[in-house]
Amino acid sequence: LASALACGAAGIAMGTRFLMTKESPVPQTSTLTAERADTQQTHFDVLIVGAGISGIGAAYHLSDQMPEKSFVILETKDKFGGTWVTHTYPGVRSDSDLYTFGYRFKPWVGAPIATADEILKYMGEVIEENDLGGHIRYGHTITHCRWSSTDNLWTVEAISKADGKTHFFTCNFLWMCQGYYNHDTPYTPEWPGMKDFKGRIVHPQTWPSDINLKGKKVVLIGSGATAATVVPAIADECGSLTLLQRSPTYFMPSANANELADRLREVGIDEPTIHRVVRQQINFDMETIIRRCRTEPEAVREELFAAAREYLGPDFDLSPHFTPSYRPWQQRVAFLPDGDLFRKIAEGKVAAVTDHIERFTENGILLKSGRELEADIIITATGFNLSVLGDIPFEIDDQPVDWSQTVTYRGMMFTGVPNMVWVFGYFRASWTLRVDLLSDLVCRLLKHMDEKGAKRVEVQLRPEDHNMPLLPWIDADNFNPGYLQRGLHLMPKRGDKIEWQHNQDYWSDKDDLPKVDLDGSEFVYS
Repeated sequence: LASALACGAAGIAMGTRFLMTKESPVPQTSTLTAERADTQQTHFDVLIVGAGISGIGAAYHLSDQMPEKSFVILETKDKFGGTWVTHTYPGVRSDSDLYTFGYRFKPWVGAPIATADEILKYMGEVIEENDLGGHIRYGHTITHCRWSSTDNLWTVEAISKADGKTHFFTCNFLWMCQGYYNHDTPYTPEWPGMKDFKGRIVHPQTWPSDINLKGKKVVLIGSGATAATVVPAIADECGSLTLLQRSPTYFMPSANANELADRLREVGIDEPTIHRVVRQQINFDMETIIRRCRTEPEAVREELFAAAREYLGPDFDLSPHFTPSYRPWQQRVAFLPDGDLFRKIAEGKVAAVTDHIERFTENGILLKSGRELEADIIITATGFNLSVLGDIPFEIDDQPVDWSQTVTYRGMMFTGVPNMVWVFGYFRASWTLRVDLLSDLVCRLLKHMDEKGAKRVEVQLRPEDHNMPLLPWIDADNFNPGYLQRGLHLMPKRGDKIEWQHNQDYWSDKDDLPKVDLDGSEFVYS
């Protein structure tokens, strides 16, 4: 169980041709408007949005499998890394093991749970080793994406941080790797009385560099992976620290090590082999535990409780602070490397409180039970705001796209939207596993288009699909984190057939995606 749960993105005037890079064909641009005439424009075969874990993975696979294709990565930040640059709160680390969160093509060497700096170093090595740096345009914030069926081209507008101007890029294919949450605005509920509080309120996603916790009374609101990371990282510094949660989360405490990897290294096995074997072992174990969470949830629940007591002590009362009402993996299980959160609780440096907030007061938080928690600083580890396709306005032939009115094809393409893929990873397995799988499928699709001489591909419901019920993106009974439930109405619809849903099942995807028939009737080429 411990092993399994450790795993836990230059043309000039209107109507003219523009200069291309590499072997890109020279398209006509009849739909460009006069107002763009003085703006530099560059065309690429593929445009990748985002230089995070998904975008760098996509760029590697594209350059490796289709080296003849020109591509660019547009990144709004000043450096690569995505979420690992956004989050700077104390202790920031992965909540998936790096053997599966790392790419399949580059071995991970180190502890399974890694810090943000270690992940950024790993990503930097991928960029350097594969000459990807020259393809990244940093400081480019995309403001609009427009598809023209006349030209079979995407036009992407982006404001450059360097000059403040809007730059225009065109591409044949758009690869969206920008992630799934708003990097600028985290989610903080509006509790009554927040303005009355005389102390400081901070969110981990926008962690201030000038904050001083030494000797302060701190209350952290939250119960997920972020809370489980921040609390042990700041516990020794605070005068007092309370973990306040509305409802508890399942935690898996275990040593931050992989015994199989360590043993294989000890006997001299090479790192690529270790990486491949350990990934296989972790994925096998994860498939087993997720199946058990469905078929014998109470047994898994008791195993998690037993693991918690190893760190909290045999007599520690897990109720109500660590006994969730839902079954394991209905929401993500948070991994505790070396049981760090539980150890701080056992040492008396952290107090856990499970209650509902009535209101903020001048001096802290009044709970519905009537108890008041005094605080100098309140940390709201309350989650993300979902961002659908980066909240970027999209148009198809001058008509705005409403994603909630589209139907997803395998969680990657959408009805009525040509030549575009969105990388949306897994909730129960490492995000990057799907990056690798989808990259293979996208490259195979691009090769298939070249072989057919097609300039355009989109997905459409087949005749047998037209009476298919259209459902929310994901079944809430299957997985229901708050950020997804709050934004589910914005997401594309799914059907009741495997082709028309993001099934969140790596273990079937790894077999099914390589076998997708690209000449199936759901694909329309022109």
